[in-house]
Amino acid sequence: MKFSAILCGCGAMSKGWLRAIASNPLLADSITIVGLVDLNRETAEKLAAEFGLDGAVIGSDLSDVIAATKADLVFDIVIPAARYDVVSTALKAGCHVLSEKPMAASLAEGAALIDLAAETGRIHAVIQNRRFITGVRRLRRFVESGAIGELTGIHCDFFIAPHFGGFREEMDNVLLLDMAIHTFDAARYVAGRKPLAVYCVERNPKGSWYRHGASANAIFEFSDDIVFTYRGSWCAEGERTSWESQWRLVGSKGMLTWDGEENFKATIAGEEPGLLRGAAAVNVPGPEHDEETNGHASVIADFIAAIGTGKRPETVNSDNIRSLAMVFGAIESAKTGRRVEISA
Repeated sequence: MKFSAILCGCGAMSKGWLRAIASNPLLADSITIVGLVDLNRETAEKLAAEFGLDGAVIGSDLSDVIAATKADLVFDIVIPAARYDVVSTALKAGCHVLSEKPMAASLAEGAALIDLAAETGRIHAVIQNRRFITGVRRLRRFVESGAIGELTGIHCDFFIAPHFGGFREEMDNVLLLDMAIHTFDAARYVAGRKPLAVYCVERNPKGSWYRHGASANAIFEFSDDIVFTYRGSWCAEGERTSWESQWRLVGSKGMLTWDGEENFKATIAGEEPGLLRGAAAVNVPGPEHDEETNGHASVIADFIAAIGTGKRPETVNSDNIRSLAMVFGAIESAKTGRRVEISA
């Protein structure tokens, strides 16, 4: 099938989407960008010139560009505050929508978009690209293998100091909203369990160049007595972790560690006598499906396949709202100083 698409939001992030489409022959053959929407026309024009989108209709009003192009899809790459208006406009116009994360600026708006997608019979999914990478897919496959027994804990560390400039440095809850959601979503995927509650402490540490919330420490309770802990900072200068966090999975029979890059190590209990029994190494197999490990391109391909087959995409809004609920639950806990139950 061939699809015509509008790209709404033509800032720096949009280039990653366009490169992902171009990098995958199937996507490049099936998706044509017919429209570009941005409040700044010059930004859209520069994007069109850089990527050879000469025939794309350019405008600042999404409704007008949809009407002019009769597009099938909208790729929503706007800031979170504008997401609800963009997605609801596109769904009502009959377009399927793939959004940047987070899927909405509030749980209420997220729930409303789920209802609207159901009413219009259109798909709204979220580009949680971090779960579509080799490392995270290997973690999930390893957990499902039972090699370390029943999963009991997931523990992630994220310490990086990026000097972005721009809107991030003025955001509220910047780490939780803009970055931690990746690790939260990946942990939920790896565990294959539902988040139930969270306790979180959020700070803006000394030396931070962000206005608010550059660090967070959170403890999540998942179903089946699995605990997920997150320690993170976006203003931690010095030797950094991976952008994908450092991971430790604890099971009833052993553990797996992943540095977020290339190094995996899995061990189960050894047979040495005495206080500590030692450890025996266990192989960590590669991902089961390599086509699911290409980040943005894999999410977009999953979205396109869902439209053609009627199968729910992995990051459909009705599932992804649980990752959003983890974020807003952590924010509420940080504000109130209390454990917060997650109801999504």
